[in-house]
Amino acid sequence: MKKTFFYLATAIALTACTQNSETETLAEENSTTTVAARRSCPSEEIRQQLLSTDASARARYAKIEAGLQSFITSGKVLADGSVDIPVVVNVLYKSSAENISDARIAEQIAILNADFAGTNTDATKIPTEFSGIKAGDTQVRFHLVKTVRKATTKTKWGTNDAMKKSSSGGIDATSPSNYFNLWVVGNMGGILGYATFPESAGLWNDGVVIAAPYFGKTGATAPYNLGRTATHEVGHYLNLRHIWGDASCGNDLVADTPTQTGANYGKPTYPLYNTCSGTSRSVMFMNYMDYVDDAAMFMFSAGQKARSQSVLTSSGARSGLRVY
Repeated sequence: MKKTFFYLATAIALTACTQNSETETLAEENSTTTVAARRSCPSEEIRQQLLSTDASARARYAKIEAGLQSFITSGKVLADGSVDIPVVVNVLYKSSAENISDARIAEQIAILNADFAGTNTDATKIPTEFSGIKAGDTQVRFHLVKTVRKATTKTKWGTNDAMKKSSSGGIDATSPSNYFNLWVVGNMGGILGYATFPESAGLWNDGVVIAAPYFGKTGATAPYNLGRTATHEVGHYLNLRHIWGDASCGNDLVADTPTQTGANYGKPTYPLYNTCSGTSRSVMFMNYMDYVDDAAMFMFSAGQKARSQSVLTSSGARSGLRVY
């Protein structure tokens, strides 16, 4: 079982995901569309850059983690049983294909609700080994408040948050303290999406970005066509880390997820054994916070549920989402 306590200095020193050439050139506006060969999410990498350069962000992060430990120790649950998060979807499109339909947006919201409620149909695939520690209903819900659309001449977007500012051709966030803002852009090269963590709560750039080919199900690009890119990134938004801790046998700060040697890809077969600290056991590759294909991920753990709930309490970093 992994330690649940976090030391800020360790987090800053963690090895980040290797940034490929596609990520480094994402700001280029005239390039051909790159289809992701395998899942890539730079959210933790972006977070480490923020923490290494912003003392106030480090202080907010430390406060969030301290509050999490208090939440887990007290055994509290959300006062009203659940939090229904209001969502604003911001669509930036160059072509009609990128201007995703209202039906596809509704489809993605429904997927988020099913995945976070544990009612997803593929939850039946959770191995018996992990069935006792599955999250089930995380008590997190989502509902669409409005959709904002804007045509653009950009053919490629980066991870520099340009899509989040009208001054750089994007769409400004709608009251990010009280609304979950989700941006859908046409192309981010090899990146499927990225997110901000709770230490960015309420800031101008707070929210999740998803590339249009990987948003929802209808018309989405396989093998990332079941809406799980959004589930993964919303996990980050609610303070969940990659399950391997972004290091070999790293720590995701969740006690009930098995330690693993790194990210998994494709559609692994259970059991998939890894050895960390001399112990060999199957990893939880079907967790939403791994890198497997959409069809191979279908669960959160109870420990991840607690982390998500802690930031949504009345004193949590994302308490503003409870007021709308």
